Amino acid sequence: MGKLYVVPTPVGNLEDMTFRAIRILKEAGFILAEDTRTSGILLKHFEIKNVMLSHHKFNEHKTVESVVNKIKAGQTAALISDAGTPGISDPGFLVVRECIRNGIEVECLPGATAFVPALIASGLPADRFCFEGFLPQKKGRTTRLKSLADESRTMIFYESPHRLLKTLIQFAQYVGAERRASVSRELSKLHEETVRGSLSELIEHFTRNDPRGEMVIIIAGINS
Repeated sequence: MGKLYVVPTPVGNLEDMTFRAIRILKEAGFILAEDTRTSGILLKHFEIKNVMLSHHKFNEHKTVESVVNKIKAGQTAALISDAGTPGISDPGFLVVRECIRNGIEVECLPGATAFVPALIASGLPADRFCFEGFLPQKKGRTTRLKSLADESRTMIFYESPHRLLKTLIQFAQYVGAERRASVSRELSKLHEETVRGSLSELIEHFTRNDPRGEMVIIIAGINS
């Protein structure tokens, strides 16, 4: 029987790729990629020529059985996403779960994920935190926001640039405009930036400055 490796890839700077991750990708029988075009750039940079199969949120339910069968037949698979660690707001959970159910060994390599550097750079307490990923866009959004109003741990969210300002305004409405927070963008890239302050100050900043790049929002817990 083969094995499934979960392989983190850089969130921006290609120098964050680990030697071990490169070796595993070169040795794998096939690579499961969220977007083969995006991953193709990474693999070409590191001269990795293994077969890539498309594995994303729109097809994973249809392809997971064949992937499991390939691994059971003796092939080793490596799972990657467009950036960061698969399964963290990216496809990955389903194939990992099915491999475990079928007695296949699963090994996740340590590596890049966007929320850890954003959390540390925020200056907010990092001893206890909760990762919330993307908020629901429509149904359940208000319920989720209300449930977080009394959260005592530091909270972590992902957000796209075109929804950032709306989300910050909603956070201010539900947890208070003076709650401390930070927004990190373009992590590990040339224009990396972390903006810190109260939610009202962040709203003012991003009203004046057009948000660009993928965002990580960090919000202090109620007693921080």
